[in-house]
Amino acid sequence: MLDRSYVVPCAKRGSVLGEAEVTALAELVQGGAPLSMGTWRDRFERSFAQLVDTRYAMTTTSGTVSLELAIQLLDLQPGDEVIATPQTYQATVMPLLDREVTVRFCDIDPMTLNIDPAAVEALITPRTRALLLVHYGGCPAEMDEIMAVARRHGILVVEDCAHALGADYRGRRPGSLADIGCFSFQNAKNITTLGEGGMVTFDRDDWALRLERLRGNDVDAQIEPEEWIDPDEPLVLPWMKYSAAVYSDRVTRIRRAGTNATMSEAAAAVGLAQLSRLDTLQGTRSSIAARLDAVLRRYPFVRPQQAPAHSGHAYHLYTCFADSRGLRDQLLLALDRRGVEIQLRYFPLHLTPEWRHRGHGRGECPVAESMWFDQHLNLPCHPGLRTSQVEYLVEALDESLAEVQAMAGGTAAPEPGAALTAG
Repeated sequence: MLDRSYVVPCAKRGSVLGEAEVTALAELVQGGAPLSMGTWRDRFERSFAQLVDTRYAMTTTSGTVSLELAIQLLDLQPGDEVIATPQTYQATVMPLLDREVTVRFCDIDPMTLNIDPAAVEALITPRTRALLLVHYGGCPAEMDEIMAVARRHGILVVEDCAHALGADYRGRRPGSLADIGCFSFQNAKNITTLGEGGMVTFDRDDWALRLERLRGNDVDAQIEPEEWIDPDEPLVLPWMKYSAAVYSDRVTRIRRAGTNATMSEAAAAVGLAQLSRLDTLQGTRSSIAARLDAVLRRYPFVRPQQAPAHSGHAYHLYTCFADSRGLRDQLLLALDRRGVEIQLRYFPLHLTPEWRHRGHGRGECPVAESMWFDQHLNLPCHPGLRTSQVEYLVEALDESLAEVQAMAGGTAAPEPGAALTAG
């Protein structure tokens, strides 16, 4: 159904903006305060750190920049090895293309699409320095098992939490489950900061100092004190950027030049308002997911992505699986004919041209390949859907599944509409 509107579209915005955000922006614009590096950013960061339960939460201009800066903190050297999930958006691992490191893609769990803890240890070598994972669709990875392996081998772990705001794992929040957490507030995410924005979370003081320099157009360097050699006393005033430090510091190693990754005050103000509404927004996603689950349970050839019993799903994506490519493709087309927009996220990264160029290819992650090519699809599930659209989505899913089951010659299809309420 290309080139036409859908009755039930995938999210044009992943969140809902309203009076709270307008009020925050009006206060900022009318107040005369700075529009960069002001109190709104500080408040947003403090509130986010409190929510996630980390010592530091530091904003950036995007989730991609958050990942770039987090990987910079790992201090990877030529010849190092990094284990990564293939089932994620390309930004999770894109910064590794700029480094002379070996990437080992780890296969995934077919129930969650997250990195498989049982497959991690076999990929570890003496050169392994880090592991990059994602909480796919908002379903938390099995972090206790993954972190136990990482700690045994001295490996740093970065969790890409772009999908996972609103999730929980054994009573804890993603972003506090590994060494570094990275969040995105891009337009489609569970909360947004006016279209783009990111956050990095961690507990280490030294990383906070380095990240402050990196995002603030300073150099990420090793610095030692040095006595100023000019016989004349330099002019140093409190407001000068190049004040005492420019005379007293000596750089012994430059890791990387900094950049401007400063979140604007307007974005931070909206982010703070969105954060206060997270529980309501998350409740809407969970409610829609429960309706979809109820329909899928009635058909034996499909199943929803299943978060572990000790986890809470954020439902950034609602993902389900069919038993075969034929059934999946028939279901996708049946839904499309009924005006329900479907997505397939994400193409296995080890098969993309840039990673094939780096020596990766088919057969490397057979579960990830089978799940994407043969089984999985993503249904609309976001708080921007009207009640009438949710009702239509549930009805269209039920009718499409019944149609596919009848075409497949399986057992008698249930009467469409027999279980359209939450169960």
